[in-house]
Amino acid sequence: MSNKIHDFTVGQKSTYHQLVDDALVRGYAELTGDNNPIHLDDVFAKTTRFGQRIAHGGILFGMISKVLGNQMPGIGTVYLSQTINFEKPVFIGDTVTLEATITEILPKHVAKISVTITKQTGDVVMDGKATVKLPGWLTKTEK
Repeated sequence: MSNKIHDFTVGQKSTYHQLVDDALVRGYAELTGDNNPIHLDDVFAKTTRFGQRIAHGGILFGMISKVLGNQMPGIGTVYLSQTINFEKPVFIGDTVTLEATITEILPKHVAKISVTITKQTGDVVMDGKATVKLPGWLTKTEK
């Protein structure tokens, strides 16, 4: 993986797939302390508009962080901001796909990245935009 600012281009993409299973949802709840029964309690969730448990929105946000920090742009990327729109619920057992695309490269090693997450049905469940410092700004050798 490159660390040089000039190696990134508008239109560059990365894709990541994740099964959202019970273990992931319970692990997230344990890590964050978000024990809302809509995420953890089947009996409660059946009484809601969703009719079943839904995944925490933060799991999707975490996927974005994982992709930006490890895949594209990659190691050395630092978040500056993120907007997120939750469009549809993610249920336990859904497989989601994140696509991140560089939409703009700005001065001072900054990039804008669009993010879209769909589930196996093709429905968009979340979209948004990230602003990041690109790898390369962090090292003393890149100017």
